[in-house]
Amino acid sequence: MVDLVSNPDDTQHNRVPARLRGAPWALVAVLLGAIVWLGWEAFGPRGYGDPVATSLAAFEKQNELTVFSAQLSPVVAAQDSRYFDLVQSRQVAVIPATVRYTLDMSRITAEDMAWDADTNSLSVTLPDLIVSAPNLDETRAQYLREGIWITREAQDDLTRQNSQLAQDLAMDAAKEPALMELARSAAREAVRGNLALPLQAAGFGDVQVNVGFSAAQSLTQ
Repeated sequence: MVDLVSNPDDTQHNRVPARLRGAPWALVAVLLGAIVWLGWEAFGPRGYGDPVATSLAAFEKQNELTVFSAQLSPVVAAQDSRYFDLVQSRQVAVIPATVRYTLDMSRITAEDMAWDADTNSLSVTLPDLIVSAPNLDETRAQYLREGIWITREAQDDLTRQNSQLAQDLAMDAAKEPALMELARSAAREAVRGNLALPLQAAGFGDVQVNVGFSAAQSLTQ
């Protein structure tokens, strides 16, 4: 089971002679211009007029981007035998788990981008997604136990087995093609959104951003 989881103030003019009123605003304009220039120098894209440099600058401070998450509910069963198999018990568990899909932005370089001036489009090739280790929410787990007598030690062992099985099953489910494609689709949309606005603000107009993935297999954290 998968639950898929983005009163104006009145302006009052002081009665001041024009020659005195204009000077402060001129100073403010100069200061604002200096602030904008300094801000552009400090945080603006490197390589002015280069759409690839502008795009890389948009990714510069995003080491890792979470693009998708899935909530899974693996159903697992574990068995325990004690006292020469005279005492047997079984525990079925449903343990909710959350898996995150992220992009390692540090792996995207200029070689992964191509600008087509004729079509005003940017093509970006992404590394495949990183699938995080499932985060089990055992506080919301549901258990069904079978056995005439289940010792405390047996129950602890059954619970440990259930947790490990749920971890493995959730990871396998997270890598199913349907979920991976949903995560990749979300990643493509996120990257388009992260690049389209900076490129437009940099003066490149309405840029078409085409996003795809490399053939590398997905990584696991």
